[in-house]
Amino acid sequence: MTVAASNRDAFIRAHTRLGRPPLTPEIQLWLAAEATALWEASEAFLEETGLPPPFWAFAWAGGQALARYVLDRPEVVLDRRILDFGAGGGLVAIAALQAGAAAALAVDVDPFAAAAVRMNGAANGCRPNALTADATSLDPAEFDVVLAADVCYDRRQSEPASAWLRRAAAADVTVLIGDPGRTYLLKDGLTPVADYVVPTPKDLERESMTPTRVWRLEAGK
Repeated sequence: MTVAASNRDAFIRAHTRLGRPPLTPEIQLWLAAEATALWEASEAFLEETGLPPPFWAFAWAGGQALARYVLDRPEVVLDRRILDFGAGGGLVAIAALQAGAAAALAVDVDPFAAAAVRMNGAANGCRPNALTADATSLDPAEFDVVLAADVCYDRRQSEPASAWLRRAAAADVTVLIGDPGRTYLLKDGLTPVADYVVPTPKDLERESMTPTRVWRLEAGK
């Protein structure tokens, strides 16, 4: 079943509110006030439409850390073409645009994520491009920098994502990964570039303060 874009926008507005992630207070996002409440409210609707859970409605630790890194080091993205890989609500794409990126494409398999990206961009006075697709179907050469946050939480998803990110690094694309210690994070080829402690709701993470690292993926390692 296909959900009309206007219905997606209405669903987001009904179940989230504008807020500021604690590590990136200069950015506003449509966020769920409580994880459990949104999951329960959307469970039947998502089941009916065959869509994935509402990951787009949360500022995950890896995304906050990666967005903070980009905002504090604009030279990483300045005048460059950015891919926000597995973007959710587009926090990292928005941070890249605020830091001076030439363009930012936020890609996620969930069409609700694309709606959230557009709404979040509008809330911050910028226009990240949004695409509903599997990011591994894209050509890495179309981008200068790939930003991937919290993409290693599931084995089935992590293996193809990791292979694509390695291909991007081998193509001389800068690949940065924000990760709070997910089980399926790549085991080699990573250089740490920044560490953060991210305030996180306990219904999302095990702790209220989640240590999170930004890594650079090196080619050929």
